[in-house]
Amino acid sequence: MGREQDRIRRKMENNPVAECNRVRKKYCPELFRDFADTKDPRHQSYTKYTNRELLGTMFYKGIAGIESMQSMTYEFNSEAITGNILQFLGEPKRDYLPHAVTINEYFEKLNPEELQKIQQKQVYGLIRRKTFDGAKFRKKWLVIVDGTQTYSGNRKLHEGCLERRYHKGTDEETVNYHCDVLEAKIVLGEQLVVSIASEFIENNGEDAPEPKDMGDGKQKQDCETKAFKRLSEKLKKAFPRLPILLLADSLYASEPVMDICRKYKWDFIIRYKDGSIPSIAEEYKNISEKGVSGHAEYVNGIDYNGKQVNMLRFWEEKKIKGELVRREFQWLTSIRVTKGNAEKLAATGRKRWKIENEGFNRQKNWQGDITHACSWDRNAMKNHYLMAQIADMVKQLYEWFFLKKNKIKKAQKNISSELLASFGRQLTREDISEIKEEGISFN
Repeated sequence: MGREQDRIRRKMENNPVAECNRVRKKYCPELFRDFADTKDPRHQSYTKYTNRELLGTMFYKGIAGIESMQSMTYEFNSEAITGNILQFLGEPKRDYLPHAVTINEYFEKLNPEELQKIQQKQVYGLIRRKTFDGAKFRKKWLVIVDGTQTYSGNRKLHEGCLERRYHKGTDEETVNYHCDVLEAKIVLGEQLVVSIASEFIENNGEDAPEPKDMGDGKQKQDCETKAFKRLSEKLKKAFPRLPILLLADSLYASEPVMDICRKYKWDFIIRYKDGSIPSIAEEYKNISEKGVSGHAEYVNGIDYNGKQVNMLRFWEEKKIKGELVRREFQWLTSIRVTKGNAEKLAATGRKRWKIENEGFNRQKNWQGDITHACSWDRNAMKNHYLMAQIADMVKQLYEWFFLKKNKIKKAQKNISSELLASFGRQLTREDISEIKEEGISFN
C-alpha cells in the first residue's frame, strides 16, 4: 500500500471503535439494554456495578481481543478508556471499570442461560433482515455443528471436566482433563459465521463417571453425540420455525442424528466415511446405475433401517507441491440429488469447514483465545465462552460491513489491537453510543 492510499485509509477509519459502535447500533441495537435486563444473581445490598457495566466491560474485552482477565484490568486502567466505555454503555461516570475479580465472582453466579438468550435474540434480529438472505441455500439457513475444546491440561479445574487417559495400566499412565463445547453456527455470509446455540459437554447427571473401581471402558462420559440431542432441542425451542439445513462432519453420520433432523423437519448434508455405516457404502457400491454430473456422482433412495437417504460423491484435482492430487468427498443428505443440483450440494456440504476457519480458528488464534482459562469455576467458564461469542458476532459484522465494504485490508492479528488502541482516543458526541439511542430502528 502506497503512502497516499494509506493516508486515505487512515482518514476513512479515523476511529475504529467508533465505526464498530455504529455497526453494533445498526445490527444489534438492543444489545446493551439486554445486558441491563439480565437477572442479577447478586444480593443487591452488595452491588456496586450494574449488569450492563459488568457485561459491557466483557463485551469490549472481546472486541479488543484481550485474552486474559488480568490483561483486561491492566489495559482498561485508563481514565480515557474508562470514560469512553462507560459512555458507550450509557452508564454514569466512574473512576474505574469493574476489576477482573469482581467480574469473575459475578460470572460464577450468573446463569449462562441469560447470555444464551441474549445471543439468540441478537441472531434472531439478524436473520429477520433481508440483508443476509443471500447466504441461504434452497431457502434454508446453513447451520454448522461441531465441537471444540475450551481447555486442555493436567489440572482438573472442576468436576465437570472430561477425562482422557494415556498409557492405561502402566507406570506411565497420565490423565488429560479437558472442557469441550458443541457449537452451532449459522452462516450469514462467505466470511460471516456466528454462534446461534452452544451446548457444553461435561460430566454431570447421567453422564457423571461411575465409581472409581469400575474399568475405564465402563465409565460413562458426556460426548458430542449426546450433546447433539440437547443442542438440537435447544435450537428448535429457540427458533421453532427457522428453516435449517444442517452441515456436520462424519461423526454425525448416524441414525439418531438423521432421525432428529427428520423429526424437526431439518434438511441435512453430513460428511460420510465408508466405515461410519458400512451397509450404506455396500449398497451404493452394488448399484450400477449412478447419476453423474460433472465431478459429482450420486445415488438416491438408499435404504438404511427402513428409511431412505441419498448419497453424493465429489472429486477434484489440485496441484500440491507440483503434484496433481485427487481428492474425494462424500456426503449423506436428505435432499434429492439431481444433475442440476449435484455440484451445488457438494459445494454447500464443503462449507462445513467454515466453522473451523471463520469460527474456531479466529477465536483461538486471531481474535482473543477461547482456550485461555479466564476462570477455573465451572459456571464462570461457560459465561466467558458465551460472552466471547457475542463479542465476536459484533466484530464480524464490523469487519464485514465496514472494513470489507470500504475495501480496508487488515491482517486479522491487527484488527483487535487497532480497536483497543482507539478506546482511549478523544471521541466526538457522534461516536458515543447513548442509551437513549438503543430503540432506534435501522432499516
